[in-house]
Amino acid sequence: MIHPTAIVDSKAEFDVNDTNGPYSIIAHNVSIGSGTVIGPHVIVDPYVSIGPDCHIFQYASVGAEPQAIKFKGEKTYVKIGRGTVVREFATINRGTEFGSGVTEIGEENLLMAYCHVAHDCQTGHKVILANNATLAGHISIGDYVTVGGLVAIHQFVRIGEYAYIGGKSAVPKDIPPYVIAAGDRAKLYGLNRVGLKRHGFPETTVNALKKVYRIFFRIGITLNEAIERAQAEVDHLPEVINFINFIKSSQRGITR
Repeated sequence: MIHPTAIVDSKAEFDVNDTNGPYSIIAHNVSIGSGTVIGPHVIVDPYVSIGPDCHIFQYASVGAEPQAIKFKGEKTYVKIGRGTVVREFATINRGTEFGSGVTEIGEENLLMAYCHVAHDCQTGHKVILANNATLAGHISIGDYVTVGGLVAIHQFVRIGEYAYIGGKSAVPKDIPPYVIAAGDRAKLYGLNRVGLKRHGFPETTVNALKKVYRIFFRIGITLNEAIERAQAEVDHLPEVINFINFIKSSQRGITR
């Protein structure tokens, strides 16, 4: 259903089961999946793909040009996965040619009111960004991450799977998977044990992650020493390997 006051470009693709609310504007080269609801006063700019069963609430802006000085109007994209909810006044900018070319929001994400996702960011499955969370460019966020309200994340930072970032944090460095981080500047506060339990991680895995966390962040050895010791002493579970490899591949440095 398209409200009579909505403006929908003839080159936009949408399903008969979609809803476009009053005064919404849907530009050309936009694709909207079945069952998606576009609320009132939403603006969807060109080169945006929105998956099925999403809900974009009033006054959200999706696909605006990136706030990057080097951007020169090139054709870049926004992709939003199935079942994602974008709340009031949230903003999602297109990618850049000097980045990945696409800003991609994963499936079943929740972006609360006033969130900002800048150019070339990537989020995984079931990511939650609480109110006013702000992502600078080129940020990568893993599956099942929760970012608290008023959090600011520096460009090129990576956030590992199942991490939890407390509210009002400033995040200038990578945050490993499975941990809790908070503060300005963010520091680590142990494993995200509550989140791991909620997602059904067995106690053997949690204990192994606790051991590898202690090796890296609690006994005061160098990063290379910690890598060698963790590989030698901790069971090679997939989550442990993921934790070690995330740290080994960091370019910005690791939050401690």
